[in-house]
Amino acid sequence: MAEKITRQDIDILELLQRDATLSTNAIAERINISQSPCWRRINRLEESGVIRRRVALLDRHALGMEVVVFATINLTSTGRQNLLAFEQEIVGHPEVMECYTMTGIWDYMLKIVTRDIRHYENFVRNTLTASPAIRELHSHMAVTEIKNSTELPLDTQL
Repeated sequence: MAEKITRQDIDILELLQRDATLSTNAIAERINISQSPCWRRINRLEESGVIRRRVALLDRHALGMEVVVFATINLTSTGRQNLLAFEQEIVGHPEVMECYTMTGIWDYMLKIVTRDIRHYENFVRNTLTASPAIRELHSHMAVTEIKNSTELPLDTQL
């Protein structure tokens, strides 16, 4: 973003992170500015890409998706083409909620969500390990969720 993020921008972003359904008027009232400048700020934040999109956050438990696994993966080869091929393949799997390249001994870490352990096993056996790009996969089952946030730490980082 070319322009500096202001305190009002941070206040707007914090409100939208908590509730993206808030109207521009409601946001303006909460941060004590008029509706038009608030709308312009939100529009600028959207156009600059700071606000990528507004979404509904679903409760996976309410939908019966009980298993969260962090899978660490090493590829058979880490050449540029293999990395790109793996990354293109992995984005097509909806069970994979997040995928990161890693430093250290693992090439990638995935966050995978499934209904139950059988669905995870099926996904691993029939999808992930079916890929010739994967040499090694280790599953780390999440037992208790202590914190799960979608809110970025704006106050401590900006």
